Amino acid sequence: MTRSFHALLASAALLPMIVASSAWAQTSSEPLPGAAPAGAEQADPAQDSDATSGQEIVVTGYRAALGSAQALKRNSDSIVDAIVSEDIGKLPDNNAAEAISRVVGVTVTRYNDEAGVILVRGLPDVATTFNGREFFSAEDRVLHLQDFPAGVAAGIEVYKSGTADLIEPGLAGLVNLRSRRPFDVKDTEIAGEIRGSYNDQSKKFDPAGNLLLTKRWDTPIGEIGALINLSYVRSTYRNADRYADSAVITPRGFGVDDPADDIKVTTPGVGNFNFPANAGNFYEKGVRHRPAINGTLQWRPSADLEVYAEGLWQAYRGNVLRDSFNVNFERRDLNGVAPTLSNVVLVPGEPGKAASFTKTGGYVPEFSRVAQDDRTDTYQGAIGFKWTTGRATLSGDFAYTNSRYKALEIAIDSQLATAPTINVDWDARGSAVFDLGGYDIMNPNTARWRGINQREFVAKGNGIQGRLDLDLQTDWAFLPRLQFGVRASDRNALSQNNSRYAYTAGLDIPLASLPTGALEEITEGFRSDPQRFRTWLAPDRDAIIANSEALRQLAYASVQKATILFPNDGGIRDAVTKYATAAIPVDPLGGFTASEASYAFYGQGKFAFNIGSIDIDGTAGARVVNTDGEYRGFSRVQGANGGTAIVPTTTRQNYVDVLPSAIARIRFSREWQVRLGYTQTRTRPGFGQLNPSLNITANSPGPDGSPPQFDASGSGGNPNLRPLTSKNYDATLEWYFAKNGSASIAAFYRDLNGFIGNYTQVVNDPIYGRVQLNRPENAGDGRIKGLEASVQTFFDFLPGMLSGFGVQANGTYLDGTNQLPQALGVGSPQVQITGLSKWAYNLTGFYEKGKVSARLSYNWRSGYTTSYNRNVNEVQYAGELVRPVSRLDFSASYEPVTNITVIANVSNILGQPFKNYRYYNETQYFGRDLRVEGRYFSLGLRFKM
Repeated sequence: MTRSFHALLASAALLPMIVASSAWAQTSSEPLPGAAPAGAEQADPAQDSDATSGQEIVVTGYRAALGSAQALKRNSDSIVDAIVSEDIGKLPDNNAAEAISRVVGVTVTRYNDEAGVILVRGLPDVATTFNGREFFSAEDRVLHLQDFPAGVAAGIEVYKSGTADLIEPGLAGLVNLRSRRPFDVKDTEIAGEIRGSYNDQSKKFDPAGNLLLTKRWDTPIGEIGALINLSYVRSTYRNADRYADSAVITPRGFGVDDPADDIKVTTPGVGNFNFPANAGNFYEKGVRHRPAINGTLQWRPSADLEVYAEGLWQAYRGNVLRDSFNVNFERRDLNGVAPTLSNVVLVPGEPGKAASFTKTGGYVPEFSRVAQDDRTDTYQGAIGFKWTTGRATLSGDFAYTNSRYKALEIAIDSQLATAPTINVDWDARGSAVFDLGGYDIMNPNTARWRGINQREFVAKGNGIQGRLDLDLQTDWAFLPRLQFGVRASDRNALSQNNSRYAYTAGLDIPLASLPTGALEEITEGFRSDPQRFRTWLAPDRDAIIANSEALRQLAYASVQKATILFPNDGGIRDAVTKYATAAIPVDPLGGFTASEASYAFYGQGKFAFNIGSIDIDGTAGARVVNTDGEYRGFSRVQGANGGTAIVPTTTRQNYVDVLPSAIARIRFSREWQVRLGYTQTRTRPGFGQLNPSLNITANSPGPDGSPPQFDASGSGGNPNLRPLTSKNYDATLEWYFAKNGSASIAAFYRDLNGFIGNYTQVVNDPIYGRVQLNRPENAGDGRIKGLEASVQTFFDFLPGMLSGFGVQANGTYLDGTNQLPQALGVGSPQVQITGLSKWAYNLTGFYEKGKVSARLSYNWRSGYTTSYNRNVNEVQYAGELVRPVSRLDFSASYEPVTNITVIANVSNILGQPFKNYRYYNETQYFGRDLRVEGRYFSLGLRFKM
């Protein structure tokens, strides 16, 4: 980036920012490049009226929203699907990620009662923009749609094939969240919503609301518009998970050093069999606070010039509590005595697979309570303009973004004083259940302090960006418009993770003696479940946070004593050093920094011609992008004398991508059209994925002296990752039979290379020995092919009240595979792409008549693979898969007084638990996690003046 351009962007960033919901990179009359203005079909006058009756129809509510989304799809230069909110708060979802899950071809993964990762056509590599501008959270490359309350969004557009003027889409496409602008309204508007929600798992009530104020003025210096939008959402969640370990063992083990070799089996006639090494419960609850403020100023001094300034403050505050209880079935006790298994029952028809048994002796159960406070603050400010002179339109946008995330975490680890009798069943509705016999778990004298972990994590990101675009009308009938543009951005990212652990299990310290006060019974989170063991004792969460320094001092004194009892334990000696100071020492291997600049130029033409009565138009062009990045971390290096040192490591990447695109629309009539498209896309690896640091931790022997399965475990980034590439082929057939009625079918093919995923492999390290290493790797070639179908309509032809019914339905079929990475040494077989469901569909029924509106929406996706991991015996890679997922949501509203509406929503009505399972050989598996999530009930009031 040149010095002058840097100065230009910096000066734009220093202009006073109106606190705003991210900046709209276009003017009020100009949509995101390549899109038609939402709700406007003026691009084709023949399409302004109902395609069936030929009469103009004025619609509101669901009809208006569906019609606007349909118009955007119909008139867009690219292949796009969208959802549109015709009024403030009209998307009946908690956040934008929930709302987008109803778009054809889009699925989301949910955790802790909210949608998170977005997948478009089975791929998670989605570029995201806010108002057409790059927006990101901390060190990420993407914005987190779950951080945007749905009430902020005027629309969400999913571009499944990009044009050259769009910021580089990811493999899966691009998602743009569009907010409101003051020139969207005629004069003055005050609108908002207040709402209260209840979660049946957390049993808490939470407030939410948003308020929009906007006004336009005609002044001597031109037309001026101002908008400010305030939003706040609080949500309290509680999830419960019971699990079985992914590691599957046998009582005879796999080697002479395997502790499972000594497990005693007393059931007559039972040979060798398989079972998970651990089972347990995991509960997580928390409170999320998401405030946001956005504002925009627009100034139109003349008909051919418009200037705007926008800004955003978006924040997240989290208070999290995690409780876990784990039972191990293979480890010896402190005296080196292995457990005994009795009452063993095998699964009928499945040789060597345990159904249930009783364990006595062996290692004691362990449990943990983790208290975490975290927060995010993200700011973006921007200025821009649009100037039309003659046949040329010049527009520009310049922005600065700054985002910071910080988390503080304290974990209190505990264990029981003695080993109880454990009765376990390995498949009760999908996963393990167990009990502790008659053990007095509520007696505080049975709990011992096992250790403490303190962690501080900070991630930061900032960047400047700017673009200039020229739209030129020509005299050429077949090429009426030429478009050119340049864009430059400069990004910085930083991540630092510092932690320390003090192991105190050998000191026999009562858990109740910690400076956190009396122990409390944890609140279990199961709704209706066969799990027999549910609660135990733990320190109070607030007391853990408030007494963090007292806990640190106790840990320091304890590990000093432990060095006498365990003089050869390097981990304890390391803890003495780390706990000697109030601040957690900086871990060089726990952080990275990155600087990355990108420079893009695009050129494209909009063509149009006729073949007889068939109209053909579209775009063809290319985008050229140069990426220049430097990524810095630390590496552990072995010296000539056998010692090791931590030294800084820097890697660089500089590459140029040429991304052609060509999309044609063939209009056979006013109602029927076909699109054909070819595009190429690239997706850069994440900054954390490129981190050159490796964090390797030596595994200590068990308390009984038994050797660990691996000498060390490690994780980190991979500076040798290359961008993901894809050649994309798209075709659609679209039928628009009414202003808010349409049907379409789409076929697509993606030729992929370099899909990135985290894989676990075993490497031989000269220092640590056999290391189980988890890090991102590029996979080999892959492909995705699929079909999408969608239909939406209202039944206006029905008589009376029945004419208020409508329906929207869509479905997606996907078939996608890629090669496992060469680095895994397993022959690079073709496997299903992780996260990809073969089938997914949404079915939504509407009713809208008079003062009443209602929506019932059902969402379903088939099972999918989440990961591939090497088995314990290292013979093959096994997959972890998720069962089919379904969801039913309902929303309704009633308008007793004009512009005052009562609203009610119910989310996750079915309350079906999340389930996954893990194969341990080619045909057999055990259930892994069964997670129970909450239902949300909300009631509120929406107003407009």
